[in-house]
Amino acid sequence: MRLNISLNAAIANRTETHRLQVRLWLYVICIMVFAMVLVGGATRLTDSGLSITEWKPLLGIIPPLSSADWLDAFTKYQLIPEYTQINQGMSLTEFKFIYWWEWAHRFLGRIIGIVFFLPLVFFWMTGRIEKQIKPHLVFLLFLGGLQGAIGWWMVMSGLVERVDVSQYRLAIHLIIACFIFAYAFWIARGLAPHAAEPAPTWLKLLSPFILLVAFFQIFLGGLVAGLDAGLAFNDWPLMDGALVPGGLDVLNPYWINWFENPKSVQFNHRLVAYFLTAIVFLQMLATSKIAAHGGRAKLLFAVVFAQAALGITTLVLQVPLNWALAHQAGAVILLAVTVNNLRALHGSYPDG
Repeated sequence: MRLNISLNAAIANRTETHRLQVRLWLYVICIMVFAMVLVGGATRLTDSGLSITEWKPLLGIIPPLSSADWLDAFTKYQLIPEYTQINQGMSLTEFKFIYWWEWAHRFLGRIIGIVFFLPLVFFWMTGRIEKQIKPHLVFLLFLGGLQGAIGWWMVMSGLVERVDVSQYRLAIHLIIACFIFAYAFWIARGLAPHAAEPAPTWLKLLSPFILLVAFFQIFLGGLVAGLDAGLAFNDWPLMDGALVPGGLDVLNPYWINWFENPKSVQFNHRLVAYFLTAIVFLQMLATSKIAAHGGRAKLLFAVVFAQAALGITTLVLQVPLNWALAHQAGAVILLAVTVNNLRALHGSYPDG
């Protein structure tokens, strides 16, 4: 009997040790994806995303190493519309500035792939990954590869006819990055030992809904960035001098305004921000007397409120780089807090 108890305890300790190792590895991935989102935001805000006109998944990790290499990269950039219509006359020094932003973005993406793949193989081969977690990690690996392809698909949209990338493709690229972050964080939190906390049905339904609204708001933020919509209509709480500004329906068909009219896209981004803040505030009030959830609800509201304040400040100041990146960081932090709330309702993964 004692032997069985000791054996079971040893197995439980080994399982917990393995879960801790995998969890810490996933947290590192989350931090790296968080950094990737910020570098991607800086790449967009500095108009650097089209500076590298080729996609070399392996050799692209090597930057230009000689004057001839730099001139070759610059010559290729001079052939695309962004240079001929916007940046004609740019110096090589100015080109190097935007090149390094885009190279850093791609370099970090490659490093994330390595930091994910090699430990995954090690943990898998040494039996540290439980059977129930394996499909999730394989799916994460697939998403990482897909994200790289989507990044190049996005860049391609600005190399021939446009002077920038498609706002649709940029928003998709951003939302998948955020989904990778949230999914990795969800898996990691599920490997932490905690029991599912009892909650009323309405909270179990509201928590995933808040997460979906947060994702939708990030998608709208990607459209705002892709259209440079934050550089105009910088008054608040009014917009263009009105609560509901004119010019929201100037494009035909009407629905295209939601995606291609900068004023409509920014207006929708504002409305969803108000809606998200309101429902999170109401959730905080409703859970104030539920000990298990009240604290997290207050934290979520604090993060949403801070994110809204960052958004307003970024807009009013006409999108300075530091404030815009802080706003983008706030979006990812908001996802983390929202996922953590949702994970608390499900508890950790069962042993197996």
